Amino acid sequence: MSDGRFAILDPAAGISGDMLLGGLIAAGAPAQWLRELPGRLGLPDVGVRIEEVDRCGVRATKVTVVLADGSHEPPSEAIHQPHVHPHSHEHHHAPHRHLGELIGILERAPISEWVRARAVRAFRLLGEAEGRIHGVAPEEVALHEVGAMDALVDVVGGIEGFERLGVDRVYHRPVAVGSGWVRAAHGAIPIPAPATALLLEGIEIAPNGPVVGEATTPTGAVLIRVLSAGPPPARWRMSGAGAWGAGGRDPEGYPNALRIILAEPALEAGEVVVLSTDLDDLSPEYLEPLRDAIFASGALDVQIWATQMKKGRIGFRVEAIVPPAEADRVCDAMIRHSTTAGVRRHSMERHTLARRELEVDVGEGMNVRVKVLDAPDGPRVKPEYDDVAAVARRTGRPAHEVARDLHQRALRLVSPDGAAKAVTPNKES
Repeated sequence: MSDGRFAILDPAAGISGDMLLGGLIAAGAPAQWLRELPGRLGLPDVGVRIEEVDRCGVRATKVTVVLADGSHEPPSEAIHQPHVHPHSHEHHHAPHRHLGELIGILERAPISEWVRARAVRAFRLLGEAEGRIHGVAPEEVALHEVGAMDALVDVVGGIEGFERLGVDRVYHRPVAVGSGWVRAAHGAIPIPAPATALLLEGIEIAPNGPVVGEATTPTGAVLIRVLSAGPPPARWRMSGAGAWGAGGRDPEGYPNALRIILAEPALEAGEVVVLSTDLDDLSPEYLEPLRDAIFASGALDVQIWATQMKKGRIGFRVEAIVPPAEADRVCDAMIRHSTTAGVRRHSMERHTLARRELEVDVGEGMNVRVKVLDAPDGPRVKPEYDDVAAVARRTGRPAHEVARDLHQRALRLVSPDGAAKAVTPNKES
């Protein structure tokens, strides 16, 4: 589902479920999709309120999950503004939902398997953490009604929102947990709350700076656990300036908001890892699925060529060029999707031209991606083959003619200094 972009969560002021939902809407996920999500989950009495707010001078999107009676989860505050911690095992005077029941809702919900697997894992992790703290079986951990409905929408929406953005790779920067104390059902507890601390095991914690109160909630922590592959790659560039999802509190001195950065790989990175293997027992018809799996795992380039192996057998050499941070993931994909018994691996340096991408509007709702290489003698352009083929199928024109016309148009759309000018077909310069 990914177009090569990935997302970086920047929880410098912490992360919660509503902060992530707000950031996803600000990043371009449809507001109507989120408003309709409770109904798809079988929660007709649950609504979603979306509003633009100010957080210390930063414009951010605030999402609130609201029950029919208007109740919603309160923001976490420091001890001088006491409340019952939303993820406490006990919460008096309110109906409860057990985590086993919530997982049952997820297993029946009309969501993709990519979303379902991560959402179910998130609730199992929440149950294990709360269960260890309170000494109960994970599926018997109870959330009060407001917290349960809020958690369902936060978890499913926080995962499915990336699917709606076409992003299936998520990374994160160090996580702020906040400072001070919060009140739970049994009294004051230090920040991070016990469940949050368990869920953040192994995750780098950021300096708290000015952050006061509970910055990261259990729901925020578990979403990082199920979504993120870890720290961002060593080299990347922003494809969006950053989208901000607001927390419930509005303290002075810092924006209480989560930033989501949409980024793309810096493909001109100089250091790479080359992975290679030889195959003589894999049918050639399965080489293309193998190539696709290697690319999907993060490879920059994949080459396959025929070789002659021992005993006169015809085989294939598969070689992938990979960023160092993705080498283990790509190696696993090569082994899993082929019949190889091992993969060779070595590091090298390469010199490449800086590259970027623009889109050319060809009309009828179709855009074609064009790679732009900044060469010493001026920009070089190449339309993406898949997009060219799609235009050719839709228009009936020969693909090579479509590619030639797009190449000429793209060159006219790039100024001598390499900066792209966004124009439509009938306003071509």
